[in-house]
Amino acid sequence: MPRKPKPPLSDGGDRQGMVAMMNQFFEWMRIRNYSEATVETRRRELSNFIEWTAARGVARPNEVTKPIIERYQRYMYHYRKQNGDALTFQTQNARLVAIRAWFRWLARNNHVLYNPAGDLDLSRPEHRLPKCVLTAGEAEQVINQTDIATRIGIRDRAILETFYSTGMRRRELTSLRPCDFDMGRGTVVVRQGKGHKDRMIPIGDRALAWIDRYLIEVRPGLLIGERAGDVVFLTHLGKPFLPDQMTQLVRHYVTAADIGKRGSCHLFRHTMATVMLENGADIRYIQAMLGHASLETTQIYARVSIRKLKEVHTKTHPARKKR
Repeated sequence: MPRKPKPPLSDGGDRQGMVAMMNQFFEWMRIRNYSEATVETRRRELSNFIEWTAARGVARPNEVTKPIIERYQRYMYHYRKQNGDALTFQTQNARLVAIRAWFRWLARNNHVLYNPAGDLDLSRPEHRLPKCVLTAGEAEQVINQTDIATRIGIRDRAILETFYSTGMRRRELTSLRPCDFDMGRGTVVVRQGKGHKDRMIPIGDRALAWIDRYLIEVRPGLLIGERAGDVVFLTHLGKPFLPDQMTQLVRHYVTAADIGKRGSCHLFRHTMATVMLENGADIRYIQAMLGHASLETTQIYARVSIRKLKEVHTKTHPARKKR
């Protein structure tokens, strides 16, 4: 089931209050063509800060000082979730970046006299590897969990094949339309991906065959009135998938495969990039497939792709033995 949204924040109608200023900031972001996903991410990150300041009697942005923000930074460092885990430094930095962007906007528009977050020092970034990456055999094992004797199984097989073949993000997949596929050229257009960027990427013949079968045999039976719109993949109720619904679907098949690894949609994104690199693909092509703005973001898969390093280690290390 999708996550229940938190009740909206309120500052009692104060036009100079935290919530009112935050909403004006979001309006500015929309006018500047920021995606709705980015706006909602900023809302989530800033809401945590506003709730924290409200509990300490800080009601307006012009009451916020640099020591208050630094105190919030220390609070996040010491905070523990219900399971006892700390917030990752990536999460802490994301919240601080949102605060810094908000106060930069407030200062530029003369809502505050100075920017208290202007000289804020962020934590050193972590360079973590993906928690899990499937081998080619494990990916096939997950995909083969679908029951292709049923309509829903055919749909799910087409979804998993698309994830595995293209490595696209879940929001990109849930937004696909039939006209985005070019069966003859073997390509698919990802429209308005991260950063409002379109990109055309290749898709394998096997994935296209399952998508074609789904479109002919299954999708017409799922269409219910006007609720479906024109997206490709529909739920059993004839509606477009919500992101969390797609996550639950993919996670179900990963768990059913019983391969000792966890994950969902992004697991196939990591897997596609890694297996292509291991098979000799240039990292710049992987960057184009994934839609990364910076090659540095894609470099993480070069660290995950260890097969060639393992072969060299086996051939050259003196302490080796045949299994």
